[in-house]
Amino acid sequence: MVYKIRIILDAKEDIFRDVEIKDMQTLWNLHLGIKSAFSLSGEDLSIFNILEDDGVVMKSVPLEDMSDDGDGEIMSDIYLHEAFPAVGSKVQFQYGFMELWEFFAELLEIQDEKPAVNYPITVFRFGKMPLKAPSKARAKNTPKPIIDDVFGEFEDGYDTGDFDDEEDTFDDEDDGYDDDFFEEDSKEDL
Repeated sequence: MVYKIRIILDAKEDIFRDVEIKDMQTLWNLHLGIKSAFSLSGEDLSIFNILEDDGVVMKSVPLEDMSDDGDGEIMSDIYLHEAFPAVGSKVQFQYGFMELWEFFAELLEIQDEKPAVNYPITVFRFGKMPLKAPSKARAKNTPKPIIDDVFGEFEDGYDTGDFDDEEDTFDDEDDGYDDDFFEEDSKEDL
């Protein structure tokens, strides 16, 4: 079977692509299909977030294993039919690090495979892809977040007096060690 998936770029404008892919291919194949459909260059890190019906992230699947023990699931481990169990299933896709591209993908329909087609394939394009990842600008009427003075709160709980009033316990007097030890050895070597 072939899954027809609509991938929508998270942007102000309507920009989306419809990609067809076999149900027995993996999220890694879909990752390649999205990169091709949206002309994303490079080999940046990416992640799929499999979502529940209410939009809560159920599972995150990275391109490469980032777990401490090295046995975490990666994109090539998850088949499409596992990530999209039914028509209407959704996942979030994030691509990039310094410049983060965010996409939402939804399974539109399941259809029969066409002979002699190399899947994944982009079957429909809508909207022009921007040169840079869309920024997540705040709406004009939303208040600017207040940055708390974390260190100020910390200092309130403790006496942060000057160091001048503390007793100097460092002993500057000679402890009987010969500071010129290394200098004398080096003179003898000459």
